[in-house]
Amino acid sequence: MERTTLAPYANEPFTDFTQPENREAMEAALRKVKGELGRDYPLWIGADKVMTDGKTESLNPGDIGQVVGRVSKATKELAEKALEAALAAFETWKRVPAETRAGYLFRAASLMRERKHEFSAMMVFEAGKNWAEADADTAEAIDFLEFYGREMIRLSEANEHRPLTPVAGERNRIAYIPLGVGVVIPPWNFPLAICAGMTSAAVVSGNTVLLKPASVTPVIAHKFVELMEEAGLPPGVINFVPGSGSEIGDYLVAHPKTRFISFTGSKEVGLRINELAAKTAEGQIWIKRVIAEMGGKDGIVVDETADLEAAAQAIVVSAFGYQGQKCSAGSRAFIVESVYDEVVERVRELTAAWAVGLPELNFKSGPVAERNAYEKILQYIEIGKGEGRLIAGGGKADVEPNGYYIEPTVFADVDGKARIMQEEIFGPVLAIGKARDYREAVALYNDTEFGLTGSFFSRDEDRIAYALEEMHCGNLYINRKCTGALVGAHPFGGFNMSGTDSKAGGYDYLLLFTQAKATSRKL
Repeated sequence: MERTTLAPYANEPFTDFTQPENREAMEAALRKVKGELGRDYPLWIGADKVMTDGKTESLNPGDIGQVVGRVSKATKELAEKALEAALAAFETWKRVPAETRAGYLFRAASLMRERKHEFSAMMVFEAGKNWAEADADTAEAIDFLEFYGREMIRLSEANEHRPLTPVAGERNRIAYIPLGVGVVIPPWNFPLAICAGMTSAAVVSGNTVLLKPASVTPVIAHKFVELMEEAGLPPGVINFVPGSGSEIGDYLVAHPKTRFISFTGSKEVGLRINELAAKTAEGQIWIKRVIAEMGGKDGIVVDETADLEAAAQAIVVSAFGYQGQKCSAGSRAFIVESVYDEVVERVRELTAAWAVGLPELNFKSGPVAERNAYEKILQYIEIGKGEGRLIAGGGKADVEPNGYYIEPTVFADVDGKARIMQEEIFGPVLAIGKARDYREAVALYNDTEFGLTGSFFSRDEDRIAYALEEMHCGNLYINRKCTGALVGAHPFGGFNMSGTDSKAGGYDYLLLFTQAKATSRKL
């Protein structure tokens, strides 16, 4: 591929669905995608598409009688074949110039942009996202493709733009070379954006991958792999291997030929991957690299000088956007006592107006992702009834057709040590606590094993400076919601049990998928 002059990177605009033409385009995409539901999808192993008898049945969480697709499941033997295909492809892919590798990402971004509503529509059905949440997911996927393509070109030109210290009589250079074959394990909550971001970062850096999608959302992951093939990506660079985590996931993580694992998901699974990867297998000649993003227990702090209406709006949007199923979701709020009652009452009013219904009809809230999550969240709501004062929601939502719908739920007067304050629920449940002052509120915010996102609402510059210094999280926002990180603007990743602080969508991210080779030549 010939290099073209690249426009400066800019985020993909979100679609304004209040415009009739945009609404009509989305409705047309929904009709088209709905007519394609229920298909069977194969594995991709090198150049081969392999249909297996065993399949994962993906259901619409908003209408569980509707099958989105049936995706083939890899066995351990097929996973081994995929690994061999990735190893073979790596020998040629690693020699492809960075500009050429980036070109595949730019082509994929262009194709996705042309059909963005179709990708979004698939997430409406498979992931239970409303139109805006699905559109933002697709826009972020495009952003990752565009951003990481440019980043790989920048790294390949490091000697030109950031030369090493000169030494007389020597020519010294640095090159960022790929690691090898990696296992990419994306989550179900951003099934296109994070899948595309993790995968494209690995392959544009010169690696080949085995993509093991989340079992809840394998169809949209398959659509992404199809897109990369359409963009011309050579066979074997991405191998699509859905399957059981305990069977093929552990096998691939522990394999001596696996060079890195890129994971986004729960703390428990992330820690297991880290433990397995740390053990040196027979024949392994490297220390495996683990890039992990593992969730959070994020919160918003409000002091008495804040714009209280803006704070209440941010608390509700952060807590209940996409049903609270974001690792950045604000599931906790700590409010200074002098304005506590006022903010709590406004949060209650806003939550009461938060409509729940079928994502296809673009309700503000839809279903949670699947049955296990549904049952777990309802159990936490029952726990919350013994730990705080229920002021909104509190159980299942009465929605037709049958799906995993839960009312947006708010508990006030919750102690900082309560389970619903400390444990990740990953659903539409908000716990609110009272603080004597902003310093205690910050201390309560910090009292968690996680450290992903947080927000601080105040008009006092000294207090803002204190929060910037003291609130311990990877992404801290001032006077705005704690969700909605943008590629390039908000490099994303957290501290403590939130993961390895990978800073996805930032200028350091591709370094995690490369190794720096320094060379010196005597003149």
